[in-house]
Amino acid sequence: MTTEEMKVRTKKFSLKIIDLAEKLPVTYVVKVIANQIVRSGTSVGANYRVVCRARSDKEFVAKMNIVLEEADETLFWLEIIKEKNWSDKSELEIILKEENELTAIFVSSLKTVNNRINNIKPKV
Repeated sequence: MTTEEMKVRTKKFSLKIIDLAEKLPVTYVVKVIANQIVRSGTSVGANYRVVCRARSDKEFVAKMNIVLEEADETLFWLEIIKEKNWSDKSELEIILKEENELTAIFVSSLKTVNNRINNIKPKV
């Protein structure tokens, strides 16, 4: 997957998170959770764009770790929403699947670059 395709994919993920937050019930506690998931979920795409401008492998790793932190936080809030039954299960499952796929891509990219930094040849 190209960098441009990942930019599009992470933006679509951000939009799905915003759509989800807009459909959540309106209570004080849910508003707090909705705010948190919108912040972390949209940060995945925003910070991925920063990763794309990394000037070195070490900078790439540092920035990509921020993306992973935001993705993990988003997963946490998605799990809370799921366990509280605040959202349509099928819509939530689609978002959870995408979050897990993005995380796997980010982890794979990090491993590749870390191996390059450490001069380790990838396993074939």
